[in-house]
Amino acid sequence: MTHAPHLAHGLAGDQLEPDWPALRRDEVAAIVEWLPSLGTLRSLDWRSPRPLSAAALVTTERGRYFVKRHHRSVRDEHTLAEEHRFATHLRERGIPVPGIVRAGDGTSVFSAGDWVYEVHEAARGLDVYRDAYSWSPIDGEHHARGAGAMLARLHDAARGYAAPQRETHILVARAEILAAAEPARVIDAQLPSRPALARYLRERDWRAELADAIAPWHARAIRGIATQPRLWTHGDWHVSNLCWSGAGDDASITDVLDLGLSAETFALFDLATAIERNAIAWLDVDRGDIGRADLARAIVDGYRSVRPLAAGDLALLADLLPLVHIDFALSEVEYFEGITGRRDHADVAYHTFLLGHARWFATGHGRTFLDRIVVQ
Repeated sequence: MTHAPHLAHGLAGDQLEPDWPALRRDEVAAIVEWLPSLGTLRSLDWRSPRPLSAAALVTTERGRYFVKRHHRSVRDEHTLAEEHRFATHLRERGIPVPGIVRAGDGTSVFSAGDWVYEVHEAARGLDVYRDAYSWSPIDGEHHARGAGAMLARLHDAARGYAAPQRETHILVARAEILAAAEPARVIDAQLPSRPALARYLRERDWRAELADAIAPWHARAIRGIATQPRLWTHGDWHVSNLCWSGAGDDASITDVLDLGLSAETFALFDLATAIERNAIAWLDVDRGDIGRADLARAIVDGYRSVRPLAAGDLALLADLLPLVHIDFALSEVEYFEGITGRRDHADVAYHTFLLGHARWFATGHGRTFLDRIVVQ
């Protein structure tokens, strides 16, 4: 019998050999043995195509669980525990985040050599967007409104969560560069502690390229950014991180997944991220007319059905959209350059994501998209 090879989602809507080896049955069985409450492993049912880690849905004699493995250069015991503490806070305040499976001593992170593992209860509902690529638009305005409303509920639940900023920049949606009066100066200050990013940037005129892409938007947004209350946020509010009560337009959200990019930012940053992830078909950027203002407005309408937004908030939201990806795009450059050794992927993160996304908003299509967001 032959088996189809396990492939991961690529950066251009393609499928590639994964950077990280797929989870093996014997490997998962060893993790399950550390957690007596799960019983023994019965089957490994599905492997995730997401490219930045290795994950699988598995069945044990006690039920279904989600097992995820990271290389410790990406997440170690401390940085993964940061996510788990935030997830627990949200779950205790009514956000439907799958429970984290812990050992008898309360440990939620399990290590073996260069690998770090986490185990979650399987999400409830239907994973409608399980095979969707990142930056693929949401399927209809009803789902968009539901996603916006749930994001607002998450922000309400996150209020009062006091924790230090994430210890890592790797694959985390932080906002220090975005929020700085002089972004280039903050990047310069970070480079000694981020050698892979420094190595990549020193080969190009990044200060001029970044300024060319973001300066007009940043000048308009910086004063409003400075007034935003700090808040721990999801950081990757794409519909592939949500499960639903069914496949129809009237489905409701049953579970919220994957706080891996979470960090201390601010609420409008997270809302802008949600629009960028769900309402712009970035994989078709060469087509030009890729913005779905109807979906963006539905996300905003759902959000403000729970958390009010003033006209000034909408204006700042529009100014944030060309900027919101800056910190994360640079974290991807650092990841591909320094951890996976994929200079070609680092180039995509820099040229297509960091610079290209910002520049699209300066096109006629991009400006029309932004104008439609600020309409009351």
